[in-house]
Parts: sequence; structure tokens; C-alpha cells
Amino acid sequence: MDDVIVIGGGPAGEGAAYEATARGGSVTLVERDLVGGECPFWACMPSKTLVDAASRRHGGADVPWKHASDRRDWMISREGTDYPSDAGHVRNLEAAGVRVLKGTGRVTAPGTVDVRGGAAGAVTAEARNLIVSAGSTPFIPPIPGLSEAGYWTSRDATSTRELPSSLIVLGGGPVGIELAQVFARFGTGVTVVEGSDRILGRDHALSAKAVTEQLNEEGVDIRIGVRATGVSTGGKGRIVELSDGTTAEGAELLVAVGRRGADLRELGVEEAGGTVGDRGVPVLDDQLRAADGLFVAGDAAGGLQFTHLADYEGLVTARAAMGGTGVADLRSVPKVTFTDPETGAVGMSVEEAREAGIDALEVSKDFASSGKGQTIEGSRGHLTAVVDRERKVLVGAFAACPCGGELIHEAALAIRAQVPLSVLADTIHAFPTAARVMGGIFLQAARETGAI
Repeated sequence: MDDVIVIGGGPAGEGAAYEATARGGSVTLVERDLVGGECPFWACMPSKTLVDAASRRHGGADVPWKHASDRRDWMISREGTDYPSDAGHVRNLEAAGVRVLKGTGRVTAPGTVDVRGGAAGAVTAEARNLIVSAGSTPFIPPIPGLSEAGYWTSRDATSTRELPSSLIVLGGGPVGIELAQVFARFGTGVTVVEGSDRILGRDHALSAKAVTEQLNEEGVDIRIGVRATGVSTGGKGRIVELSDGTTAEGAELLVAVGRRGADLRELGVEEAGGTVGDRGVPVLDDQLRAADGLFVAGDAAGGLQFTHLADYEGLVTARAAMGGTGVADLRSVPKVTFTDPETGAVGMSVEEAREAGIDALEVSKDFASSGKGQTIEGSRGHLTAVVDRERKVLVGAFAACPCGGELIHEAALAIRAQVPLSVLADTIHAFPTAARVMGGIFLQAARETGAI
């Protein structure tokens, strides 16, 4: 009997398997598709490789689509074939002492998993603890005609070897907006359809404004406040009818309106004592435990869907399974959208803070007018801090500027460690950097709250 069985080999599952093994545990990992999950093959790594190529092309470099596509294929171990290879991930896990079983796993009882459909045939595995990290799948809205007309998911968009002449993107979140900018920079005509009043609805409004202005300059047609009511073939390829009576046409149609975690009822989690809601979302404690000896990590846990969060939750569950006492602290999960300008966010917006009963203050600085911004021709964006007046600590931070995703981690650590605002304000930041601009915001906030 193993110490741990992990169902799902994405970032959460890999993180859990490595951590449990490092703590002396015997571990079996079950994966039905690619060990490594979406991130290295279909999501983070291919999309950011394309983002880099598009950025260099936009800056004037000679980067044809063929080069970008070939480098993407190299990045995801897909050279000369249609499907990536996860051999490297499997090899590394096995070298660490993890047993890898390919096949579909289902919980049949506490500590028991049946694995079917793999090369080893039917296998029943047993362990003292189960960690379910079964990931998520794209949500496809029930739009009339969508299935018949055909569509791309993000997988299709990040793996295509043929550059579309035009593209409609349903969804103005991070995935849709990143890919919209990538394809626009390679000459594809792009239309974005977003049902709310702005793109990047979970980011700061100033970040959304900066990215919108940049996309508009690059020729992206952004339709906000409208939703798709029907899809048909024709015109350039697909015709999308919109709720305001207009239409959008594109050779391809990318559906990027979000993902849903795996339905844990289908995986048999209830057979091991787990409580699962109507949509298959589990009820978890602060160690991500669904029942004795049963944990859930990553997208399937029902929270934010990020590779770095999935990896963190995998570590938390593995430590708990191996007898540790640490809990999941999700107050300072950084969020990054890899557009130009790049956006970073962590913690609460001023509105969210006030709704939580915090006497919150927001301090912002226009990036273009900052020392760093003045050195960059055509710069735009902002840096913003949200502070708790009473406790005099940071509760949120946002940025839209070059390296905004890198910049935000100082704030993530400050929120995690509850660093006093006076300490942040007294910290020396190099000039001229975006971090220096954030340091100035900390200083202003400290003054306004009486922290110094």
C-alpha cells in the first residue's frame, strides 16, 4: 500500500507527487493523458512562447509565423508530430521514485483507485491518502449553431500551425486577450466579444483601460457589453450574431469564456467520504481535505485557476497527507496577464476591501509620467496600491506596465507576511525602475495613513 495516490498529473499533481516523495512517501500518480497537464503543452508555455515571438515582431524584428510556430512546437515537445510528448515529465517523476500509471482513475472506496484504459490494463491501487488533482476543461456556452459551425478552444489556438486570416474571440479574459494580441501582431484581423462592460474584468479597471488602448492601436476590434446569440458558417468562415443586432465575422472562432473544474462526482470522490456540491465542487478544510485521507488540489478544488496556485495547493495537500500541519494561505495569490502592457495583480481591490469591512485607501500613479515610464516611448499603464488605514498594511496591488507581473511579487510577499506599511515606505528601490514607482506609492500611502 502506498502513502499517497495522486489522480491527475498536472501542476498540482506533479507538485504533490514530488513533495510527498521528498518527505519519504511512496507515491503513485495516475494520469489519463499528458503528465504535466495543460500548462507545458497547451497553455502557459506555448502561449507565452507565442507572446514573445509576437512582441519581437511588433518591435520590428523579422519573426515570421513559421518561426514562431516551429519554436512553439519545440517548446512543447511536438516537433514532427501532431501530439506533444510527456516522456520528460514521466522520466523525471520516475527518477524521483514516483510510480506513474497511465489510464483513467476513479475512486471506488476510501484509499482505493481503479485505473482503466492504460497500457497496464485494469489496475487497482491502494494508499493511505488520495490527492485528486483532475484539472479543468473549457466551458463551451450553449450558443445556437456553435457546435455545427465549429470553434477553437485555447488548445487549438496555441497549437495551430496555420495562421488564420481573421479570428473572432469570445471572451475578454486573460486567455482571450493574450491570444488576441498575439494573432493581431502576426497580421490576423481580430474581433473580441466581451459580455461585460470591459475586458479583463477581474483585473483593475486602469489595467483594463491600458490594455484596451494598446489593442485598439494595434487594430483589434473590441466589442464590449454584447454577447453571442448565434453562430453560422459563411462570410469569412464563421458569422457570430451579437445581442446588439450586429455581427462579427472570422475565419476561425475562439471560445475563451472560462474553464470548469473536473466534476468530482464522476471521479467517485463521494465514495471516499467527500462532500461535493451541485457542480462537482468539493467542500474542503484549510488543508484542502475533503474527508479523512482525501484531498483536492488545483483547478478541481474550485478556486482560482493558475498553474502557480495549483502547484502550491499540491504542496499543501502532500504535506498534509504526510502528517504536516501547514494550511493553505490564499490571501496573496499573484495574477498576471502577459499582454503588452503586462498586468499584475495581487490581493483585494479597494472595492473588495471595503466590502470586506476594511477602511481601505487606494493610491495610484500613472506609469507614463513616472521616471521609468518617461524612458519608454509610447508607455502607458499604472501602478496602484490598496492599504488598510487601520492596520497600516498593504491588502492589494495592481500594475500595468513592462514587467508588471514581475513587479507584483514584492506586494505579494508584503501581503503574505503582513509587512508594515512603514517598512515598505522605508525600503530603497532602484531608480529608474517600475519597482521604484511602487515604492513611491508605498511612501504616499504611508503618509496618508499616518504610518510614518
